[in-house]
Order: sequence, then C-alpha cells, then structure tokens
Amino acid sequence: MKKMQFFLLLFSLASLSPCFAYSADTLAVPLGGNAWGNYEGKSATSDEGVATPTHPGGHLSKTGIVDWTDPATSFTIWFRTSLAGSLHLGLLFPPSVGTCSLAITVDGIMQKVQVGPGPDATAGTWTLKDTGYHSILLKGLSKTGPDFPAISSLVLSGPATFGPTTFVPNDKGDFFYWGRRGPSVHLNYQLPDNVQPEWFYNELTVAVGQDLQGSYFMADGFQQGYFGMQVNSPTSRHILFSVWSPFETDDPKAIPDSQKVLLVKKGADVHTGSFGNEGAGGQSYLDYPWKAGTTYRFLLKALPAAHNYTTFTAWFFAPEDNRWRLIASWNRPATQTRLTQLHSFLENFDPAYGNRQRSVELGRQWVGDPAGRWFPLTRARFTVDNTAKKRYRLDYAGGTRGHRFYLRNGGFFTDNTAPDQWFQRDQPSGEKPPAIDFAHLP
Repeated sequence: MKKMQFFLLLFSLASLSPCFAYSADTLAVPLGGNAWGNYEGKSATSDEGVATPTHPGGHLSKTGIVDWTDPATSFTIWFRTSLAGSLHLGLLFPPSVGTCSLAITVDGIMQKVQVGPGPDATAGTWTLKDTGYHSILLKGLSKTGPDFPAISSLVLSGPATFGPTTFVPNDKGDFFYWGRRGPSVHLNYQLPDNVQPEWFYNELTVAVGQDLQGSYFMADGFQQGYFGMQVNSPTSRHILFSVWSPFETDDPKAIPDSQKVLLVKKGADVHTGSFGNEGAGGQSYLDYPWKAGTTYRFLLKALPAAHNYTTFTAWFFAPEDNRWRLIASWNRPATQTRLTQLHSFLENFDPAYGNRQRSVELGRQWVGDPAGRWFPLTRARFTVDNTAKKRYRLDYAGGTRGHRFYLRNGGFFTDNTAPDQWFQRDQPSGEKPPAIDFAHLP
C-alpha cells in the first residue's frame, strides 16, 4: 500500500473510532475540532455568528488549517493522554506547491520540521513526561511556495497513546462546534422537603481575569428558563433573562400564538424579543458593565396566574447602583407552577474562546415560599453536558470553596471533578435570608 493511502486509511479509521483507545493504533486528531489560532489580527464574524479572532494570513475551518500564508499566524492543538511516554507525531495535508519549515512545540519542547511538497510528513518524536492535557504549537518559519500546508489532522502513535486518549474525533453531531465551545457545567440545588418555592435568590461572583468573552455565568436557572450575566464582546455585557415556550422548537417563528411567551413588563433600558437555536421563547436583557471581582445578586419569582399561565419575573441587584432593577416579567402559557429544578451553570458560547479557562463562585442561595418563609440551599449536585459525557473534553470542575459553590471549565486543565457528585457548602454562622423590601421592588 502506498504511504498516502496508508495515512488516509488510518485517518478514516480514527475518525470513526471513539476518542479514546486501548491499543497502539495510530490516532488522527482533526484540527477542525481540536485547534485554535493564535491570531495577531482583527475580530470578525465567524460561521457561528459570534465575534471570532481571525487573521488574513491563515485560519481554521472544519477541514483544518486553510489559507496559511503568514508566519505570524500559529495554531495550538490540544489532546489528553492517560499515559506518559514516547509520542510519535505526523501531519496530514494535501500535496503542496513548495517546501516549508515548521516549528512544532509539544509541551514546551520545540523541533524544526521540513515538510512538502508531498501530502504528509513525519514530524518527530517527543517524550510526554506526564499524563493529562498536552499542547502542540504549529508555527511557520519559512516557505518556498505561496502557502504553508493546509494541515487537516495530526497523526499520533507511540506508547503515550496506548491508554485512553481524549479529543474530539469527528464532526458527527456538529461536535467540532460543541467541542470547541468546551464543556458546560451545572449545579443542581437540592430543595427542602415539602417546600414549593415562589422566590429564588442567589449571589454570583466572577473572579478577576475570568470574565472572558463568550462566557455565560447563569445564577438562577429553573425548569422553564434561565437568568444570569454574559460577556458578549470586548465592549458589551448583558444581564440576560429568558423563558422557554412550552412549544418545543428552535425556531421562534414556528411557535403558535397560543404557545408564545408574552411580555408583561420590562425594566428601564431592557431589550426584549424572542430567541431560538437552543429552544425558543421570550428573551430580555440589560446592557450593563458588570465587573469581575464584584458580587451581584439575582432574584426570581414564579407566580401562577389566571388562564393557565405562570408569571416569571427577574430582578438584578448591582452594588454600584445599590438598588434592585427589574429585568422583565413574562407570562408562560400552559403552565401552572412554582419554581422547580433550580440550578446554576457556566458555559462558553463562543467556540473561538473554548481554549480559555473561566470560573465562577455562587453563594447564599435561598428560596422563599408563598407564606414568606425562607430556606437556605446548601447542597447541590455537580453535572456536565454531552461534550463532557462523551469524553470529548475533560476540562471541567465544580464543588465548594468554603461557604460558596464554584464552577470551572475550559483552558484544558487536568484536575477535573467527577460528575454527579453532591457537594455541601458551609453555611456561615449567622447567615440570614436576603433582606429585600418586596413592597418596593420595581
């Protein structure tokens, strides 16, 4: 069998395999789902419709590196091993016009490689000194043709790959997109027995340096919606409150009038409308320059109303303003309920920033019943999304830090937390229910 045919066969088999293997088979790591560009350029709009760093001298697509002309543009690929030892590395790319020189750095150790004009290259051998996540940096040094190679995959073999090896193996289910976003993590709060909450209060703090673009720090989640704060761009941050329609669709235009979530009222400067793509319903958000290192408060209410509706209302308290602000109040049809399935979560919604770590702390969770009694929430179960369940990304964590819960994801850290564990936060002596003047809420 010719060399190119052999490599293509290995690539095909690896693409169909799970992302972990217990044999010495060669693994192909597709760059479309496991690489990020280290761009020294502007920000543009990606195929996903979000602000994404790009550079005219090369970028990533689902097929891997394309249009790579500028040596200032480099790329980093991440994968995780369960074994240390030797790693043999190869590159897959179509025939190129000329030859080029690349610098390939694995876990900080650089080797120079001459590639082209053939369709593939053996890059070399490195020794992985530890298990966990590893990075491979590809940097162009020189070229005789117009472009550096359009690399589609890395080919890994050797003793370091003999155990479970974790990466996004293929784009089935659009997992290049989901894998590059990274794993989402959740806290599912245990409610007191025989309590039907009308109110849900939570406090949220994003540490300095963790307020990355694409992050959604969700404080007050419930069965019918979610309420938290986002980093939408370098100049825009939102306080976001959304309620799903009972009609299951990703297209808000497909919702029948009888199933639409209806706006009751909204706060000053709050934008309202509809949303889709991940379910559909009513959306409201406030442009607000919230700051990392500051603790913000979130208050949610569910009130069953006439004609088989429930009214969901959200308020936001910023210490900079020293007041509660109404975000919005929505009527959800075909719903008669108090608050259920209370939770918080942390996600990254911009694939270009899935290689960056973010974290959030959540403390002083309380629920109030219709009689005005308040109960602390001190126990929560840590869960993960499908990207993590499939073991395509394992950089996730959650648990407690003293009297607060925390969530953490992205950035390819190794010390992850096993999902489905229960955690109990410490309750400080004298912790009291939230002091809220309900009669004067806007």
